[in-house]
Amino acid sequence: MFFALSKIGWYLVQPLVIVLVIAVAGLLCPIVRLPRLGTGLVVGAVILLAVFSLSPLGLLMLSALENRFPKPQLPSQVAGIVVLGGSFDTRVARTRGEPELNDAADRITTTLALSRQFPEARVIFSGGAAGVFSEDVKESDVARELFGSLGLDPGRLELEDRSRNTTENAVFSRAIANPKDGEIWLLVTSAAHMPRSVGCFRVAGFDVMPYPTDYQTPAGSAVFEPSTATVRNIEKVHFAIREYLGLLAYRLTDKTDALFPAPVAAVLQSEVGGGASL
Repeated sequence: MFFALSKIGWYLVQPLVIVLVIAVAGLLCPIVRLPRLGTGLVVGAVILLAVFSLSPLGLLMLSALENRFPKPQLPSQVAGIVVLGGSFDTRVARTRGEPELNDAADRITTTLALSRQFPEARVIFSGGAAGVFSEDVKESDVARELFGSLGLDPGRLELEDRSRNTTENAVFSRAIANPKDGEIWLLVTSAAHMPRSVGCFRVAGFDVMPYPTDYQTPAGSAVFEPSTATVRNIEKVHFAIREYLGLLAYRLTDKTDALFPAPVAAVLQSEVGGGASL
């Protein structure tokens, strides 16, 4: 139920859908003799669209997520690498019969690089079929084909093919990994998705070292410079809102350990200082 509601709910609160709903409501207002309200709604929709497409709002929102977990200094040895799904366009893969990566392709390339750096480490790919309104292929099936074609030893790749969301990624991956005390497991996912992912893995009892990738925002003062391609600016707002709503929904349903999960050191410092950690 949570899975279906989350997919349907997100469709209804996407930034462009909200703008469209406000604009349509404004255009319909004169029919019910509310012309001033209608004008206000249409103007509001135009202003929202301008802010989403022309300002650095999306960059700022997304960078806060991406900067939450800095990339760590890697140890000399790791027991395994867990990479979360979300890097494949499964509709294209299903209809064309070949793997197709999306904007989160760095999850795959980063995992391959790490697998070569740590040749003894186990590699777990976590991702099932997440379709709601239509039949979909399992990401794990696409991953098996792509990892194999890129040279990863098939004997090293372990596939978790049941998960449909981040909570299930954590629970099912832990069952496969069966981590031992003292082992270091790397978690690879998009930087903006890392806070929610870490929160889910903590609730699942799987202690991982976050290794973020797939950065979508620049560092430093460049974050205040929006893209000249307006669709890219809207896209940043889109992904940021989705992730913040995900953090809220997961916390309200106890799927994460905090509203905005943080690195352990930051949590401890907050507790020592007497502040409440997010």
